[in-house]
Formats: sequence, structure tokens, C-alpha cells
Amino acid sequence: MTDVKKEVLEILNSINGDSRVPRNVKQKIEEVGLILKNNSDNTALQINKVLQEIDDLAEENNLPDYTRTQLWNIVSLLETIV
Repeated sequence: MTDVKKEVLEILNSINGDSRVPRNVKQKIEEVGLILKNNSDNTALQINKVLQEIDDLAEENNLPDYTRTQLWNIVSLLETIV
């Protein structure tokens, strides 16, 4: 696993541990983490799927602003891999 993926997983864990983040968002965050942990041969496809999921999450109305910023940070990190 690359350092970027590890850093992204740490951010995802941080979001998941935040009590102010809605439960439905936490469930999606867990799914994104599982996608990243999957040792797929096609990393680009894996990253693109994660980027799509995070983009959908960032559109959530009940998402705290600081969490949305964390999600955008993840997008920036993952775009360095693709």
C-alpha cells in the first residue's frame, strides 16, 4: 500500500471517529476505505471509484463543512496517484 493510500485511510478513520458526522456518511466512508484496502491490480480504476464515491459524499447536505474540506483533501491526495 502506498503512503498516499495510508494517509487517505488515516483521514477516513478520523472522519469515521467524529461523532458529528452523520451515520450514512460514516457508512460510505467505510465502503471507501474497503475499496482502498482492496489490493486490486488496477489501481487507476480503484482510485477513480473512490474519487466518484467521495464526490458523491461531498454533496451531502448534512455534512459538516470541515468534513467536506477533509474529503476535498483526500481527492487532492488521490489525484497525485492517477
